[in-house]
Amino acid sequence: MVIYRIRPGDSIYQLSRLYGIPEQKILDDNQIRDPKQLVVGQALVLMTDSVEHTVGSGQSLYSIAALYGISIDQLLAANPQVTDPARIQTGQVLTIPVTSKKLGSMIVNGYVYPSVNQNTLERTLPYLTFVSIFSYMAKADGSLIPIEDQPVITTARAQNTAPLMVVTNMQPEGGFSSEVADAILTNQQVQDTLLDNIVRTMQEKNYYGLNLDFEYIYPADRESYNRFLQNAVEKMHSLGYIVVTSLAPKNSAEQPGLLYEAHDYPAHGEHADYIILMTYEWGYTYGPARPVAPLNLVEKVIQYAVSVIPPEKILMGMPNYGYDWTLPFVRGTSARSLTNPGAVELAAKVGANILFDEEAQSPHFNYFSAEGKKHTVWFEDARSIRAKLELAHRYGLSGVSYWTANSYFSQNWLVLSSLFDVTKVL
Repeated sequence: MVIYRIRPGDSIYQLSRLYGIPEQKILDDNQIRDPKQLVVGQALVLMTDSVEHTVGSGQSLYSIAALYGISIDQLLAANPQVTDPARIQTGQVLTIPVTSKKLGSMIVNGYVYPSVNQNTLERTLPYLTFVSIFSYMAKADGSLIPIEDQPVITTARAQNTAPLMVVTNMQPEGGFSSEVADAILTNQQVQDTLLDNIVRTMQEKNYYGLNLDFEYIYPADRESYNRFLQNAVEKMHSLGYIVVTSLAPKNSAEQPGLLYEAHDYPAHGEHADYIILMTYEWGYTYGPARPVAPLNLVEKVIQYAVSVIPPEKILMGMPNYGYDWTLPFVRGTSARSLTNPGAVELAAKVGANILFDEEAQSPHFNYFSAEGKKHTVWFEDARSIRAKLELAHRYGLSGVSYWTANSYFSQNWLVLSSLFDVTKVL
């Protein structure tokens, strides 16, 4: 696999000849609808194992290595016949190594809504260990608001992907409710009712496990949530189910804020089977323009997490979307969400070049709307995905979790499958 950055003058035809890949495959692998609309700075995934390069006039090992984005040492290792690196001849054929060994296996979770497109779901499931269907909403009396999840469950199991039942303290009108969480966590009878309803649903629907995603819990309910989690795990384990919890991205035990304070990393690490760290939304709908999941800040969360949670229990959150902000940012205004392929198409439409922030390891671009207003777009591409996956590997994490898998992003799955084998539990 090669991740190639588009330069001025590049074309799909040229890349096809250079790497020996059919033009249509390049287009399909990168979801390019118009081959004439390449964007300078755009990242393309080129799926090939090796390339035969014929040395041209004036080319050196340095220029050839730079052309393919590899080191001179890698180039020499693949071409032992080159005994004098300073002397290569025009017309000489060199082997360009473009595929490295896989880093291992990982667990991959993907959140979907029950309304997920069937084609998108079927194309995505081979890359998932778990599919988490979002979401059953718990009510203050312990009852559940049902969802139409059976089609997703049936399709998932047919492709050996384990469905997880997601239970949240959200409200039908939107948003997480601190009051609903408090009503549940401070009343043992309500907790028992809720767990009974969860078990009944899991058995009826043929779920594999439970994902508890309680957010914006009052800080005073922290210990109550820990006890509820322990009870839930004991009950689920006795019935053969796993329990996964979703936690806000903390970088210290005492991080202040309603989103963070009741999420006790050590307690969840002790009781739950897996922990999903929601390492995204630094840049969010109602906030100022910034990367959605800047790698430098994601790493700070991971550094704290592995100090108090066994790394083999952690799934690092991965965003599968971007945002388009109007500048200057005005509090109360909202950014427009974009799919990652949609962000590139927008850059092509407005004539913007795609830049890459090295610290955040995130692509972005600026443009002016027809009304003359400046916009900034941050999104994900093959480079940012590879950086995040390598980060998860570097810290020995169990895997990653995508929010969400509702839109298909082929680059993501090609990069993932090039680096890792996906663990299947069914």
